[in-house]
Amino acid sequence: MSFLREACGVVGAAHPEHDVVEQLWRGLLAVQHRGQEGNGIFTLDRGKFHHAKYLGLVGDLSKYGSLKGSRGIGHVRYTTTGSSPLESNLGMSESQASESFVQPFFVSYPKSGLALCHNGNLVNYVGLRHDFLSEGRSLVSDCDAEIILNQLARELASTKDLERSVANTMSSLEGAYSVVAVTGENELIAFRDPCGFRPLCYGRRSGFEVFSSESVALDAVGVDLVGDVKPGEMIVVDRDCHISRKVIKRDCRVAHCMFEYVYFSRPDSVIEGKGVYQTRIRLGQNLAKTYKADADVVVPVPDTARPAAEGIARSTGIEIAEGLIKNRYVGRTFIMPGQGRREDSVVLKLNPVKSILKDKRVILVDDSIVRGTTSRKIVDLVRIGGAARVELWITCPPIISPCFYGIDISTHEELIAAAKSVSDIERTLGVDKLCYQTRKGLVDAIGFDEDSLCMACLTGTYPTSAAQQIADEMKGKLGKGKGRYWERELER
Repeated sequence: MSFLREACGVVGAAHPEHDVVEQLWRGLLAVQHRGQEGNGIFTLDRGKFHHAKYLGLVGDLSKYGSLKGSRGIGHVRYTTTGSSPLESNLGMSESQASESFVQPFFVSYPKSGLALCHNGNLVNYVGLRHDFLSEGRSLVSDCDAEIILNQLARELASTKDLERSVANTMSSLEGAYSVVAVTGENELIAFRDPCGFRPLCYGRRSGFEVFSSESVALDAVGVDLVGDVKPGEMIVVDRDCHISRKVIKRDCRVAHCMFEYVYFSRPDSVIEGKGVYQTRIRLGQNLAKTYKADADVVVPVPDTARPAAEGIARSTGIEIAEGLIKNRYVGRTFIMPGQGRREDSVVLKLNPVKSILKDKRVILVDDSIVRGTTSRKIVDLVRIGGAARVELWITCPPIISPCFYGIDISTHEELIAAAKSVSDIERTLGVDKLCYQTRKGLVDAIGFDEDSLCMACLTGTYPTSAAQQIADEMKGKLGKGKGRYWERELER
Protein backbone atom coordinates (compact mmCIF):
# COMPACT_ATOMS: atom_id res chain seq x y z
CA MET A 1 0.00 0.00 0.00
CA SER A 2 3.05 2.24 -0.09
CA PHE A 3 2.57 2.18 -3.85
CA LEU A 4 6.17 1.39 -4.56
CA ARG A 5 6.14 -0.50 -7.79
CA GLU A 6 8.18 -3.51 -8.72
CA ALA A 7 10.93 -3.88 -11.21
CA CYS A 8 9.56 -6.82 -13.27
CA GLY A 9 9.55 -10.60 -13.19
CA VAL A 10 11.20 -13.15 -15.47
CA VAL A 11 10.77 -16.87 -16.11
CA GLY A 12 12.77 -19.21 -18.35
CA ALA A 13 12.17 -22.90 -18.98
CA ALA A 14 13.68 -25.77 -20.97
CA HIS A 15 12.96 -29.49 -21.47
CA PRO A 16 14.57 -32.06 -23.81
CA GLU A 17 11.23 -32.97 -25.40
CA HIS A 18 8.11 -31.29 -23.99
CA ASP A 19 6.59 -27.89 -24.74
CA VAL A 20 7.24 -25.37 -21.97
CA VAL A 21 4.56 -22.73 -22.60
CA GLU A 22 2.36 -23.92 -19.73
CA GLN A 23 5.33 -23.82 -17.35
CA LEU A 24 6.14 -20.29 -18.46
CA TRP A 25 2.51 -19.22 -18.04
CA ARG A 26 2.31 -20.73 -14.55
CA GLY A 27 5.54 -19.01 -13.59
CA LEU A 28 4.34 -15.63 -14.84
CA LEU A 29 1.10 -15.96 -12.86
CA ALA A 30 3.17 -16.60 -9.74
CA VAL A 31 5.26 -13.44 -10.23
CA GLN A 32 2.36 -11.29 -11.47
CA HIS A 33 2.78 -9.05 -8.39
CA ARG A 34 6.10 -7.83 -9.81
CA GLY A 35 4.55 -6.21 -12.87
CA GLN A 36 1.06 -5.70 -14.24
CA GLU A 37 1.54 -3.37 -17.22
CA GLY A 38 2.35 -6.09 -19.73
CA ASN A 39 3.31 -9.73 -20.22
CA GLY A 40 5.01 -11.69 -22.96
CA ILE A 41 6.38 -15.11 -23.87
CA PHE A 42 8.87 -16.27 -26.54
CA THR A 43 9.33 -19.95 -27.34
CA LEU A 44 11.62 -21.84 -29.70
CA ASP A 45 10.32 -24.84 -31.64
CA ARG A 46 12.68 -26.69 -34.00
CA GLY A 47 14.66 -23.57 -34.75
CA LYS A 48 11.65 -21.28 -35.16
CA PHE A 49 10.66 -18.59 -32.66
CA HIS A 50 7.06 -17.97 -31.63
CA HIS A 51 5.81 -15.21 -29.38
CA ALA A 52 2.82 -13.40 -27.92
CA LYS A 53 2.72 -10.12 -25.99
CA TYR A 54 -0.15 -8.37 -24.21
CA LEU A 55 -0.82 -5.29 -22.15
CA GLY A 56 -2.16 -5.84 -18.65
CA LEU A 57 -2.44 -9.08 -16.69
CA VAL A 58 -1.20 -12.51 -17.72
CA GLY A 59 -4.72 -13.93 -18.07
CA ASP A 60 -5.72 -17.36 -19.34
CA LEU A 61 -3.38 -19.94 -20.81
CA SER A 62 -5.47 -19.81 -23.98
CA LYS A 63 -3.81 -16.49 -24.83
CA TYR A 64 -0.57 -18.40 -25.30
CA GLY A 65 -2.06 -21.69 -26.49
CA SER A 66 -0.59 -21.46 -30.00
CA LEU A 67 3.01 -21.19 -28.79
CA LYS A 68 5.12 -24.33 -29.16
CA GLY A 69 8.65 -25.20 -28.19
CA SER A 70 10.87 -26.88 -25.63
CA ARG A 71 12.71 -23.63 -24.81
CA GLY A 72 11.19 -20.33 -23.77
CA ILE A 73 11.25 -17.19 -21.67
CA GLY A 74 8.53 -14.97 -20.24
CA HIS A 75 8.20 -11.59 -18.60
CA VAL A 76 5.81 -9.40 -16.62
CA ARG A 77 6.63 -5.71 -16.74
CA TYR A 78 6.37 -2.62 -14.67
CA THR A 79 8.10 0.38 -16.26
CA THR A 80 11.23 1.69 -14.51
CA THR A 81 12.98 2.81 -17.69
CA GLY A 82 11.15 4.20 -20.69
CA SER A 83 7.49 5.00 -21.17
CA SER A 84 4.54 3.13 -19.77
CA PRO A 85 1.86 2.07 -22.25
CA LEU A 86 -0.67 3.05 -19.59
CA GLU A 87 0.70 6.61 -19.42
CA SER A 88 1.53 7.18 -23.08
CA ASN A 89 -0.84 8.32 -25.78
CA LEU A 90 1.07 7.60 -28.95
CA GLY A 91 -1.84 6.67 -31.20
CA MET A 92 -0.79 3.01 -31.26
CA SER A 93 -3.08 0.02 -31.40
CA GLU A 94 -2.88 -2.34 -28.44
CA SER A 95 -0.91 -4.87 -30.48
CA GLN A 96 1.57 -2.19 -31.60
CA ALA A 97 1.94 -0.94 -28.04
CA SER A 98 2.54 -4.43 -26.68
CA GLU A 99 5.24 -5.11 -29.29
CA SER A 100 7.01 -1.84 -28.44
CA PHE A 101 6.63 -1.82 -24.66
CA VAL A 102 6.45 -5.42 -23.53
CA GLN A 103 9.40 -7.77 -23.06
CA PRO A 104 10.90 -10.12 -24.21
CA PHE A 105 12.62 -8.43 -27.17
CA PHE A 106 14.08 -10.23 -30.16
CA VAL A 107 16.78 -9.90 -32.83
CA SER A 108 17.10 -12.31 -35.75
CA TYR A 109 20.90 -12.43 -35.70
CA PRO A 110 23.28 -13.89 -34.44
CA LYS A 111 22.77 -17.52 -33.31
CA SER A 112 19.76 -17.84 -35.62
CA GLY A 113 17.90 -15.44 -33.38
CA LEU A 114 18.05 -14.22 -29.80
CA ALA A 115 15.17 -13.35 -27.44
CA LEU A 116 15.88 -11.71 -24.08
CA CYS A 117 14.18 -10.16 -21.06
CA HIS A 118 15.39 -8.92 -17.71
CA ASN A 119 14.45 -7.72 -14.24
CA GLY A 120 16.25 -4.60 -13.07
CA ASN A 121 17.34 -1.21 -14.32
CA LEU A 122 20.42 0.15 -16.10
CA VAL A 123 22.02 3.25 -14.63
CA ASN A 124 23.91 4.02 -17.85
CA TYR A 125 20.90 3.45 -20.09
CA VAL A 126 20.92 6.93 -21.68
CA GLY A 127 24.55 6.73 -22.80
CA LEU A 128 24.22 3.22 -24.21
CA ARG A 129 21.04 4.11 -26.08
CA HIS A 130 22.71 7.19 -27.55
CA ASP A 131 25.64 5.06 -28.74
CA PHE A 132 23.36 2.58 -30.51
CA LEU A 133 21.32 5.29 -32.19
CA SER A 134 24.46 7.12 -33.32
CA GLU A 135 25.62 3.90 -34.97
CA GLY A 136 22.40 3.85 -36.98
CA ARG A 137 20.85 0.92 -35.11
CA SER A 138 17.09 0.75 -35.05
CA LEU A 139 15.47 0.40 -31.61
CA VAL A 140 11.75 -0.40 -31.33
CA SER A 141 11.37 0.74 -27.70
CA ASP A 142 12.83 2.91 -24.97
CA CYS A 143 13.22 -0.09 -22.65
CA ASP A 144 16.64 -0.95 -21.26
CA ALA A 145 16.12 -4.67 -21.94
CA GLU A 146 16.45 -3.88 -25.65
CA ILE A 147 19.81 -2.25 -24.92
CA ILE A 148 21.05 -5.39 -23.14
CA LEU A 149 19.79 -7.52 -26.04
CA ASN A 150 21.55 -5.44 -28.69
CA GLN A 151 24.77 -5.26 -26.68
CA LEU A 152 24.82 -9.05 -26.27
CA ALA A 153 23.95 -9.60 -29.94
CA ARG A 154 26.78 -7.30 -31.04
CA GLU A 155 29.27 -9.15 -28.86
CA LEU A 156 28.09 -12.55 -30.09
CA ALA A 157 28.40 -11.45 -33.71
CA SER A 158 31.93 -10.25 -33.01
CA THR A 159 33.38 -12.93 -30.73
CA LYS A 160 31.29 -16.00 -31.68
CA ASP A 161 31.85 -17.06 -28.06
CA LEU A 162 29.00 -17.02 -25.53
CA GLU A 163 31.09 -16.73 -22.37
CA ARG A 164 33.21 -13.87 -23.74
CA SER A 165 30.11 -12.13 -25.10
CA VAL A 166 28.28 -12.20 -21.78
CA ALA A 167 31.44 -11.03 -19.98
CA ASN A 168 31.91 -8.15 -22.42
CA THR A 169 28.24 -7.24 -22.16
CA MET A 170 28.44 -7.17 -18.37
CA SER A 171 31.50 -4.92 -18.58
CA SER A 172 29.51 -2.37 -20.57
CA LEU A 173 26.51 -2.29 -18.20
CA GLU A 174 26.04 -0.61 -14.85
CA GLY A 175 23.03 -1.41 -12.75
CA ALA A 176 20.69 -4.27 -11.96
CA TYR A 177 19.94 -6.99 -14.48
CA SER A 178 18.74 -10.54 -13.91
CA VAL A 179 18.53 -11.85 -17.46
CA VAL A 180 16.98 -14.87 -19.17
CA ALA A 181 17.48 -15.40 -22.88
CA VAL A 182 16.98 -18.10 -25.50
CA THR A 183 18.91 -18.54 -28.74
CA GLY A 184 17.97 -20.10 -32.07
CA GLU A 185 20.64 -22.71 -31.31
CA ASN A 186 18.50 -24.15 -28.47
CA GLU A 187 20.38 -22.50 -25.61
CA LEU A 188 18.56 -21.16 -22.55
CA ILE A 189 20.79 -18.59 -20.85
CA ALA A 190 20.54 -16.92 -17.47
CA PHE A 191 22.95 -14.37 -16.04
CA ARG A 192 22.94 -11.85 -13.22
CA ASP A 193 24.75 -8.57 -12.60
CA PRO A 194 27.89 -8.74 -10.41
CA CYS A 195 26.16 -7.04 -7.46
CA GLY A 196 23.18 -9.39 -7.52
CA PHE A 197 20.67 -6.61 -6.90
CA ARG A 198 17.60 -8.50 -8.12
CA PRO A 199 16.90 -12.16 -7.33
CA LEU A 200 17.18 -14.97 -9.86
CA CYS A 201 16.75 -18.61 -8.85
CA TYR A 202 16.49 -21.91 -10.66
CA GLY A 203 15.04 -25.37 -10.15
CA ARG A 204 14.52 -28.71 -11.84
CA ARG A 205 12.34 -31.80 -11.87
CA SER A 206 11.33 -34.44 -14.43
CA GLY A 207 13.64 -32.99 -17.06
CA PHE A 208 12.40 -29.40 -16.70
CA GLU A 209 14.99 -26.70 -16.01
CA VAL A 210 13.36 -23.46 -14.83
CA PHE A 211 14.67 -19.99 -13.93
CA SER A 212 12.63 -17.32 -12.20
CA SER A 213 12.74 -14.06 -10.29
CA GLU A 214 11.20 -15.82 -7.28
CA SER A 215 10.97 -19.36 -5.96
CA VAL A 216 7.16 -19.17 -5.92
CA ALA A 217 7.26 -19.53 -9.70
CA LEU A 218 9.16 -22.79 -9.31
CA ASP A 219 6.48 -23.96 -6.87
CA ALA A 220 3.77 -23.08 -9.40
CA VAL A 221 5.57 -25.01 -12.13
CA GLY A 222 6.16 -28.02 -9.87
CA VAL A 223 9.96 -28.05 -9.84
CA ASP A 224 12.30 -28.14 -6.87
CA LEU A 225 14.36 -25.11 -5.90
CA VAL A 226 18.02 -25.90 -6.54
CA GLY A 227 19.57 -22.53 -5.76
CA ASP A 228 20.31 -19.06 -7.08
CA VAL A 229 22.16 -17.74 -10.07
CA LYS A 230 25.04 -16.13 -8.23
CA PRO A 231 26.03 -12.49 -8.72
CA GLY A 232 28.18 -12.27 -11.84
CA GLU A 233 27.34 -15.82 -12.88
CA MET A 234 26.04 -17.27 -16.15
CA ILE A 235 24.18 -20.58 -16.43
CA VAL A 236 23.55 -22.17 -19.85
CA VAL A 237 21.13 -25.00 -20.58
CA ASP A 238 22.10 -26.57 -23.92
CA ARG A 239 19.94 -28.43 -26.47
CA ASP A 240 20.18 -31.65 -24.43
CA CYS A 241 19.37 -29.79 -21.20
CA HIS A 242 22.90 -30.18 -19.88
CA ILE A 243 23.86 -27.29 -17.60
CA SER A 244 27.11 -25.36 -17.50
CA ARG A 245 27.92 -22.66 -14.94
CA LYS A 246 30.51 -19.93 -15.29
CA VAL A 247 31.46 -17.08 -12.99
CA ILE A 248 31.74 -14.36 -15.61
CA LYS A 249 32.34 -11.15 -13.70
CA ARG A 250 32.59 -10.38 -10.02
CA ASP A 251 34.29 -7.03 -9.59
CA CYS A 252 32.00 -5.29 -7.11
CA ARG A 253 30.58 -6.10 -3.73
CA VAL A 254 27.42 -8.16 -3.46
CA ALA A 255 24.46 -5.83 -2.88
CA HIS A 256 21.16 -7.68 -2.60
CA CYS A 257 18.18 -5.29 -2.55
CA MET A 258 16.80 -5.13 0.98
CA PHE A 259 13.36 -4.17 -0.40
CA GLU A 260 12.90 -7.63 -1.87
CA TYR A 261 12.63 -8.85 1.72
CA VAL A 262 10.66 -5.90 3.08
CA TYR A 263 8.06 -5.50 0.36
CA PHE A 264 8.50 -6.75 -3.20
CA SER A 265 8.76 -10.51 -3.02
CA ARG A 266 5.88 -12.74 -2.10
CA PRO A 267 6.05 -13.87 1.55
CA ASP A 268 6.15 -17.53 0.45
CA SER A 269 9.31 -16.95 -1.59
CA VAL A 270 12.83 -17.99 -0.61
CA ILE A 271 15.57 -15.58 -1.71
CA GLU A 272 19.26 -16.43 -1.32
CA GLY A 273 18.24 -19.14 1.14
CA LYS A 274 16.22 -16.71 3.28
CA GLY A 275 12.50 -17.22 3.78
CA VAL A 276 10.71 -13.93 3.15
CA TYR A 277 7.85 -14.70 5.54
CA GLN A 278 10.24 -15.42 8.40
CA THR A 279 12.21 -12.27 7.60
CA ARG A 280 9.07 -10.14 7.88
CA ILE A 281 8.14 -11.80 11.17
CA ARG A 282 11.57 -10.76 12.49
CA LEU A 283 11.09 -7.23 11.16
CA GLY A 284 8.02 -6.94 13.38
CA GLN A 285 9.77 -8.51 16.32
CA ASN A 286 12.68 -6.10 15.99
CA LEU A 287 10.28 -3.15 15.97
CA ALA A 288 8.76 -4.49 19.19
CA LYS A 289 12.24 -4.68 20.73
CA THR A 290 12.97 -1.08 19.74
CA TYR A 291 9.74 0.68 20.79
CA LYS A 292 7.45 0.41 23.78
CA ALA A 293 4.05 -0.86 22.72
CA ASP A 294 1.06 0.77 24.41
CA ALA A 295 -1.99 -0.26 22.42
CA ASP A 296 -5.11 -2.40 22.34
CA VAL A 297 -4.78 -3.88 18.88
CA VAL A 298 -2.18 -4.39 16.11
CA VAL A 299 -3.60 -3.76 12.63
CA PRO A 300 -1.64 -4.61 9.45
CA VAL A 301 -2.03 -2.69 6.21
CA PRO A 302 -2.85 -5.47 3.72
CA ASP A 303 -1.02 -7.41 2.48
CA THR A 304 2.76 -7.22 2.90
CA ALA A 305 2.65 -5.96 6.51
CA ARG A 306 0.76 -8.98 7.86
CA PRO A 307 3.80 -11.08 8.89
CA ALA A 308 5.42 -8.07 10.58
CA ALA A 309 2.20 -7.35 12.49
CA GLU A 310 2.19 -10.98 13.57
CA GLY A 311 5.76 -10.57 14.82
CA ILE A 312 4.77 -7.49 16.84
CA ALA A 313 1.78 -9.32 18.32
CA ARG A 314 3.91 -12.33 19.28
CA SER A 315 6.45 -10.12 21.01
CA THR A 316 4.03 -7.83 22.83
CA GLY A 317 1.05 -10.06 23.53
CA ILE A 318 -1.23 -7.43 21.96
CA GLU A 319 -4.12 -8.77 19.90
CA ILE A 320 -3.70 -8.67 16.11
CA ALA A 321 -6.83 -8.04 14.04
CA GLU A 322 -7.82 -7.20 10.48
CA GLY A 323 -8.93 -3.63 11.03
CA LEU A 324 -8.63 -2.85 7.33
CA ILE A 325 -10.30 -5.10 4.79
CA LYS A 326 -9.03 -5.23 1.24
CA ASN A 327 -11.35 -5.35 -1.75
CA ARG A 328 -10.00 -8.38 -3.63
CA TYR A 329 -11.50 -7.18 -6.87
CA VAL A 330 -9.41 -4.00 -6.82
CA GLY A 331 -5.98 -5.58 -7.06
CA ARG A 332 -2.58 -4.08 -7.69
CA THR A 333 -3.64 -3.49 -11.28
CA PHE A 334 -5.81 -0.65 -10.03
CA ILE A 335 -2.65 1.18 -8.99
CA MET A 336 -2.52 3.11 -12.21
CA PRO A 337 0.23 5.53 -13.22
CA GLY A 338 -0.26 8.98 -11.75
CA GLN A 339 -0.03 9.85 -8.09
CA GLY A 340 -3.60 11.20 -7.94
CA ARG A 341 -5.04 7.88 -9.06
CA ARG A 342 -2.84 5.98 -6.62
CA GLU A 343 -4.11 8.09 -3.73
CA ASP A 344 -7.76 7.86 -4.80
CA SER A 345 -7.54 4.09 -5.06
CA VAL A 346 -6.97 3.76 -1.30
CA VAL A 347 -10.62 4.37 -0.38
CA LEU A 348 -11.77 1.86 -3.01
CA LYS A 349 -9.20 -0.73 -2.03
CA LEU A 350 -9.48 -0.58 1.78
CA ASN A 351 -12.37 -0.26 4.20
CA PRO A 352 -12.09 0.10 8.00
CA VAL A 353 -13.73 -2.42 10.34
CA LYS A 354 -15.33 -0.13 12.90
CA SER A 355 -16.07 -2.92 15.40
CA ILE A 356 -12.31 -3.55 15.67
CA LEU A 357 -11.09 0.06 15.57
CA LYS A 358 -13.70 2.01 17.55
CA ASP A 359 -12.23 3.60 20.70
CA LYS A 360 -9.06 1.48 20.38
CA ARG A 361 -5.42 2.43 20.68
CA VAL A 362 -4.10 1.10 17.39
CA ILE A 363 -0.63 0.10 16.21
CA LEU A 364 -0.97 0.38 12.43
CA VAL A 365 1.78 -1.60 10.67
CA ASP A 366 3.04 -0.92 7.14
CA ASP A 367 6.20 -1.77 5.22
CA SER A 368 7.36 1.69 4.10
CA ILE A 369 6.55 5.35 3.61
CA VAL A 370 7.50 6.89 0.28
CA ARG A 371 5.69 10.14 -0.50
CA GLY A 372 3.44 9.98 2.54
CA THR A 373 0.24 10.93 0.72
CA THR A 374 -1.20 7.43 0.58
CA SER A 375 -0.06 6.73 4.14
CA ARG A 376 -2.04 9.76 5.27
CA LYS A 377 -5.17 8.42 3.58
CA ILE A 378 -4.75 5.05 5.29
CA VAL A 379 -4.35 6.74 8.67
CA ASP A 380 -7.48 8.77 7.92
CA LEU A 381 -9.38 5.54 7.26
CA VAL A 382 -8.35 4.20 10.66
CA ARG A 383 -9.51 7.45 12.26
CA ILE A 384 -12.82 7.17 10.39
CA GLY A 385 -13.11 3.68 11.87
CA GLY A 386 -13.14 5.29 15.32
CA ALA A 387 -9.61 4.71 16.59
CA ALA A 388 -8.83 6.69 19.73
CA ARG A 389 -5.08 6.73 19.08
CA VAL A 390 -2.97 5.70 16.04
CA GLU A 391 0.69 4.74 16.11
CA LEU A 392 2.26 3.94 12.74
CA TRP A 393 5.00 1.30 12.86
CA ILE A 394 7.06 0.95 9.67
CA THR A 395 9.16 -2.15 8.99
CA CYS A 396 11.66 -0.23 6.81
CA PRO A 397 13.87 2.70 7.90
CA PRO A 398 13.24 6.15 6.34
CA ILE A 399 13.73 6.26 2.56
CA ILE A 400 15.86 9.31 1.83
CA SER A 401 17.41 8.70 -1.59
CA PRO A 402 16.28 7.44 -5.02
CA CYS A 403 16.83 3.94 -6.37
CA PHE A 404 18.71 3.34 -9.63
CA TYR A 405 18.35 -0.42 -9.62
CA GLY A 406 14.75 -1.19 -10.47
CA ILE A 407 12.46 0.39 -7.86
CA ASP A 408 10.18 3.24 -8.83
CA ILE A 409 11.80 5.83 -6.56
CA SER A 410 13.35 8.16 -9.08
CA THR A 411 14.04 11.52 -7.37
CA HIS A 412 14.76 13.02 -3.97
CA GLU A 413 11.81 15.39 -4.33
CA GLU A 414 9.19 12.66 -4.05
CA LEU A 415 10.54 11.21 -0.77
CA ILE A 416 8.96 12.66 2.36
CA ALA A 417 11.83 11.52 4.59
CA ALA A 418 14.44 13.22 2.39
CA ALA A 419 13.41 16.64 3.70
CA LYS A 420 11.33 16.08 6.85
CA SER A 421 12.17 14.93 10.36
CA VAL A 422 10.26 12.11 12.03
CA SER A 423 8.25 14.61 14.08
CA ASP A 424 7.41 16.57 10.91
CA ILE A 425 6.26 13.37 9.21
CA GLU A 426 4.13 12.50 12.25
CA ARG A 427 2.28 15.78 11.86
CA THR A 428 1.96 15.37 8.09
CA LEU A 429 0.47 11.89 8.43
CA GLY A 430 -1.72 12.75 11.41
CA VAL A 431 -0.42 9.99 13.67
CA ASP A 432 0.17 10.13 17.40
CA LYS A 433 3.50 8.36 17.05
CA LEU A 434 5.68 7.21 14.15
CA CYS A 435 8.09 4.30 14.70
CA TYR A 436 10.52 3.50 11.90
CA GLN A 437 12.59 0.33 11.77
CA THR A 438 16.26 0.88 12.58
CA ARG A 439 18.96 -0.06 10.10
CA LYS A 440 20.33 -2.50 12.66
CA GLY A 441 16.90 -4.08 13.06
CA LEU A 442 16.52 -4.37 9.29
CA VAL A 443 19.92 -6.00 8.75
CA ASP A 444 19.38 -8.38 11.67
CA ALA A 445 15.97 -9.47 10.34
CA ILE A 446 17.27 -10.21 6.82
CA GLY A 447 20.27 -12.09 8.15
CA PHE A 448 23.02 -10.84 5.83
CA ASP A 449 25.93 -8.60 6.74
CA GLU A 450 25.19 -4.97 5.93
CA ASP A 451 27.99 -5.06 3.33
CA SER A 452 26.01 -7.69 1.40
CA LEU A 453 22.88 -5.55 1.07
CA CYS A 454 21.97 -2.58 -1.08
CA MET A 455 20.50 0.05 1.23
CA ALA A 456 21.29 3.06 -0.96
CA CYS A 457 17.73 4.40 -0.68
CA LEU A 458 18.21 4.50 3.11
CA THR A 459 21.76 5.86 3.21
CA GLY A 460 22.47 7.73 -0.03
CA THR A 461 25.58 5.56 -0.53
CA TYR A 462 25.44 3.52 -3.75
CA PRO A 463 27.25 0.31 -4.71
CA THR A 464 28.06 1.57 -8.22
CA SER A 465 29.92 4.71 -9.25
CA ALA A 466 27.63 6.26 -11.88
CA ALA A 467 24.61 5.98 -9.57
CA GLN A 468 26.54 7.74 -6.83
CA GLN A 469 27.63 10.51 -9.19
CA ILE A 470 24.13 11.12 -10.54
CA ALA A 471 22.54 11.10 -7.08
CA ASP A 472 25.11 13.53 -5.68
CA GLU A 473 24.80 15.94 -8.61
CA MET A 474 21.00 15.88 -8.79
CA LYS A 475 20.51 16.23 -5.05
CA GLY A 476 21.91 19.72 -5.31
CA LYS A 477 19.46 20.58 -8.09
CA LEU A 478 16.16 19.70 -6.43
CA GLY A 479 13.18 20.78 -8.47
CA LYS A 480 15.19 21.21 -11.67
CA GLY A 481 14.20 18.96 -14.52
CA LYS A 482 11.59 16.26 -14.79
CA GLY A 483 11.67 12.50 -15.05
CA ARG A 484 13.83 9.80 -13.59
CA TYR A 485 17.38 10.81 -12.73
CA TRP A 486 18.95 8.07 -14.88
CA GLU A 487 16.96 9.20 -17.90
CA ARG A 488 18.10 12.83 -17.65
CA GLU A 489 21.23 14.21 -19.21
CA LEU A 490 23.18 15.66 -16.31
CA GLU A 491 23.37 19.43 -16.29
CA ARG A 492 27.04 20.34 -16.26
